[in-house]
Amino acid sequence: MAEATTDAPKPVEKPRLISEADVTKYKTAGDIVNDVMKKLILLCVEDAKIIDLCIEGDKFIEEGTGGVYNKAVKGVKMSKGLAFPTSISVNNTVSHFSPLASDPLSAQALAKGDVVKVHIGAHIDGFAAISAETIVVGASEQEPVTGRKADVIKAAWHAAEIAMRLMKVGNKNFTVTDAVAKTAAAWDCKPVEGMLSCQQSQNVIDGKKRIILNPNETQKRDTESITFAEDEVYGIDILISSGEDGKARIEDSRTTIYQKDSSVTYQLKMKNSRAVFSEVQKKAGAFPFNVRALEDEKRARLGLQEAVQHGLIKPYEVVYTPANTFVAAFHFTIALVPAGPLLLTHPPVWYKPELVKAEKELEDDELKGLLSKSLRESKKSKKKAKEAEGNADDA
Repeated sequence: MAEATTDAPKPVEKPRLISEADVTKYKTAGDIVNDVMKKLILLCVEDAKIIDLCIEGDKFIEEGTGGVYNKAVKGVKMSKGLAFPTSISVNNTVSHFSPLASDPLSAQALAKGDVVKVHIGAHIDGFAAISAETIVVGASEQEPVTGRKADVIKAAWHAAEIAMRLMKVGNKNFTVTDAVAKTAAAWDCKPVEGMLSCQQSQNVIDGKKRIILNPNETQKRDTESITFAEDEVYGIDILISSGEDGKARIEDSRTTIYQKDSSVTYQLKMKNSRAVFSEVQKKAGAFPFNVRALEDEKRARLGLQEAVQHGLIKPYEVVYTPANTFVAAFHFTIALVPAGPLLLTHPPVWYKPELVKAEKELEDDELKGLLSKSLRESKKSKKKAKEAEGNADDA
């Protein structure tokens, strides 16, 4: 008598931390950021005022996010807009420079040869895509970037590409820290000390899992060693300095970008502080904002003081490396989905090897081997690797 056949039970699928719908929102935000980056880079010309570029960038992001996901779900409109205010940081300014009209540095304009970091972000339903890249004003294939400017840009882009390939499930944060430092050293450059890349989730761009660049002893001790896990999303911020130690300090720029710290609770005492905090929650939610976006700048500055003092709101300070040094930056948003790392933002708009002519090149065989691999291994190469492992075990 033939045995009755039973269908083998299907393996239970484990719940995903991030749905396909979420990934689509991240990628839509990434597409908007890429379109805005293209527009902004065209505007980054000699004599362009930085404040005008920042205002335009924010306007472009709002327009882009305003054109998608407009159908209300159960009567509720989806939140969307800026995930990071446009900042344009030049030469030895590390990041977060986005002046107000009342600031002493508001008249600053771009000059030919300036090394310019453009940093922008958009979110759809709290799923944020943030991007930054570095350009040099007036550079062309006929007049490429050379010298220390070329070194620092080349170092930053190669470090970003190495970091992308190390963002894999099971890898550790300090592996990325060390590889970025090693890559930068090939061009006699240093990562900017203490700069952080953070895990992201809905309405969070500064999650608990972090990667630190060029930490000093205290920072290294205070940064937890973490392992990357499936379905996590990270915003990776690569900032490289042509200076000898990568140290940066606060100078005379006024802070204009702030963010509500959701982990802190405190009852504000002053009526104006409460009103400003309420406006921040309404306009920016969990994301960073520029004081420019608030109704009354003078009142906002006063109201923010108490909130900052008690940690309810945190400042994104403008820091500088020493004079006559240059900083280059590339920021990308990446998801560690089951099929492999998935870039949610786009590759740089401006950067290509023909525009940046450095005399040095990457010599380290291990790092060169990493760069030669595609971000995602194809199924064929994964199968080959497994077969090779099997053959090695049999030998």
